[in-house]
Amino acid sequence: MKTIDELLAEGVEGKRVFVRADLNVPLADGKITDDGRIRAVLPTVKALADGGAKVIVASHLGRPKGAPDPAFSLLPAAERLAELLGKPVAFAQDTVGPAAHEAVDGLEPGQVAVIENLRFNAGETSKDDTERGEFADQLAALADVYVGDGFGAVHRKHASVYDLPARLPHYAGYLIATEVGVLKRLTDEVKRPYVVALGGAKVSDKLAVIDQLLGRADRLLIGGGMAYTFLKAQGHEVGISLLQEDQIPAVKEYIKRAEDNGVELVLPVDVLVSPDFPDLKTKAPANPTTVAADAIPADQEGLDIGPETRKLYASKLADAGTVFWNGPMGVFEHPDYAEGTKAVAQALLDSPAFTVVGGGDSAAAVRLLGFDENAFGHISTGGGASLEYLEGKTLPGLAALED
Repeated sequence: MKTIDELLAEGVEGKRVFVRADLNVPLADGKITDDGRIRAVLPTVKALADGGAKVIVASHLGRPKGAPDPAFSLLPAAERLAELLGKPVAFAQDTVGPAAHEAVDGLEPGQVAVIENLRFNAGETSKDDTERGEFADQLAALADVYVGDGFGAVHRKHASVYDLPARLPHYAGYLIATEVGVLKRLTDEVKRPYVVALGGAKVSDKLAVIDQLLGRADRLLIGGGMAYTFLKAQGHEVGISLLQEDQIPAVKEYIKRAEDNGVELVLPVDVLVSPDFPDLKTKAPANPTTVAADAIPADQEGLDIGPETRKLYASKLADAGTVFWNGPMGVFEHPDYAEGTKAVAQALLDSPAFTVVGGGDSAAAVRLLGFDENAFGHISTGGGASLEYLEGKTLPGLAALED
């Protein structure tokens, strides 16, 4: 795929450059709680603006139903982008309508505009090729050049990700180039031992990537809500912990395959339990109890890995050559259940390995828990995209940039 450096070498002065970014930031009461994805696209936007381009930034946010919804407006993201750039950013209150054209037509070389949430138009996410293509045609009318830099969306066959690049000269932005380079280091250029730490709520979200990793990784550490399906598959009581009964046969098969393939599968040896899920708004003390992983009371819920498991996982990460971590070890949003996730993050920092934090809640946890982002080898902006790449899937947004 051609990169933004090649585009800049060709010259962008006065050209309308459409940047498909990922500004899908979390909001609470209309305020951004984590601006990591906005900061991730800054190098691309700044380089284009500095080169004299008229920069049009587009993104989705949330899951609106194909129509305008003020709760999912990109205005807060546009305002934050302006703050980070240190200069005004125009904002269009529609995607391809009069406001978008007016905003783009009003740009001078070096200026930036953000158009409204792409998913306010049903054509963005349509499964109908014609409807999606018609929306891509409307987007193409706004620009002369396309730069893909929304890594968190490249696994989606959406109009702005997949169809639009076919209609314009297209290039990969700095973020996508970096993400792809990192993922190649996790698949083609792995330094061993290769250790993968997987957490999060549902084991079903990770089955495909576990399937691939059983042929690649040297060691798998399992935590978070998904660990209880593994423990149940081993015959242990898991109380009222998060459990996917329908996934137990698949998990049993993976446990056996790990053993057959010589992959070390490491499960919690102790967990923090409580009869009540913690209040994440007030952060009221939860008073958890630590129990052995094979002795969870029937009326208790596992909410974090315990202190012995934290030590165990840290020891399993200490000698790694490469580490990929996706998914928190517990309910990290509550301080009483954050220690497991903290321990894994700290173990990554202490390891000499090339460390990759696989986006999503893992990246949010790193920031929420106060870790220095720059101390990790890489923090991905796309958890789902990273996992699908590691599963061996073709990602539509990357395929479109390679053509």
